[in-house]
Amino acid sequence: MSEPIARFHWIVIDSVDPARIAPFWCALLGVEIWGWFGNDYLTLRNNDGAVPSIAFQRVPEAKSVKNRVHVDLNVDDMDDAVRRIRELGGSVVSEERELDGYRWRVMADPEGNEFCIAPDAQD
Repeated sequence: MSEPIARFHWIVIDSVDPARIAPFWCALLGVEIWGWFGNDYLTLRNNDGAVPSIAFQRVPEAKSVKNRVHVDLNVDDMDDAVRRIRELGGSVVSEERELDGYRWRVMADPEGNEFCIAPDAQD
C-alpha cells in the first residue's frame, strides 16, 4: 500500500442555520460544539478522536437535491435509533434496505442532510 495523499480533517455539512442543526448532530454522535470559525463555520469535536471532526458551513440556500456524499453510522438497535433520531427532529428517508445481508436505513437531519444508520453487528 502506498503512502496516502491525504487524511480526514473535517467533514463539512452545508447548513442554512448551523446553530440550529448542531445540537441534533451533538446528540446523535455524542460530541460537543467546539466553536465558530469565522462567521460561517460552526465546529463540533469529541475529545477522544473516535470520529472525524464535523463542521457546519453556513450557506444561503436550503438543500434541494440528494446528497452526493453522506456518512454511515453504526447503531446498536435500528428501531431505537430511528425513534431517538425522530425525537431530535430528524426523519426517515427510506424504510430498511438490505443487500447481501447488510441492512441499513436512510435518515435525514432537520435540514434534510441524509445519512445512513446500520446495525453495529454487521461490521
